[in-house]
Amino acid sequence: MADYQLHAAHLYADLMNTYGDYGNLVALRYYAQQIGVDLDVSLVSIGDEFDDQQYDFVLFGGGQDYEEAIVAKDLPLKAAGIKRYIEADGPLLGVCGGFQLLGQYFLLADGTRIEGVGAMQHYTLNQPHNRFTGNVEIVNQETGQKYRGFENHQGRTFIADNQRPLGQVLKGKGNNGEDGGEGLIYKNVYGTYFHGPILTRNGNLALRLLEISLKRKYPAVDWSEKLKFVTPESF
Repeated sequence: MADYQLHAAHLYADLMNTYGDYGNLVALRYYAQQIGVDLDVSLVSIGDEFDDQQYDFVLFGGGQDYEEAIVAKDLPLKAAGIKRYIEADGPLLGVCGGFQLLGQYFLLADGTRIEGVGAMQHYTLNQPHNRFTGNVEIVNQETGQKYRGFENHQGRTFIADNQRPLGQVLKGKGNNGEDGGEGLIYKNVYGTYFHGPILTRNGNLALRLLEISLKRKYPAVDWSEKLKFVTPESF
């Protein structure tokens, strides 16, 4: 048994995993094992409660419009717990549909409005006859790290004043094709349109999220010292 444990929740993994977003947890586990940390994962889906005290990391992946509409109907059951988790600095990665559903609302291609969980203030508009598709490269302005991935979304997301982009777009469209931002950061929540999934292609971001999760649960341990011997990889 490992010296340390992290417990992750994969929200709606049976519905919101269209682009292999589970690979983000595979990447986190790969790095965690190198420093004596075990990562176990629980599926939290339709009808399940979300106990914000149980989890050290949360993944909310992407899906098609049909699945997103189903998930949106169930989210009110989990809304209070998700909001508490986020406001208590809980680490969370939201990808595409999961990213959208954490906000206020989003519009489907046909104009149908889907309500989000309202945990954050961003919102997503539609573009009925267009999609943003292709390779993306961004740079995080705080760390200087570059992240690379693939986007495929018709939604145009606009973040709030209390949020900042995950990175500035060097190549691709990003959140909306207008303001030059991709994804968001709010407290320890990271949102993105990167599929692929993002943490398997960007080990530097995986290590960043792993360190955040470990410092929150085990603040007395010098995780920066342990992680400096782990080399980020691209799978």
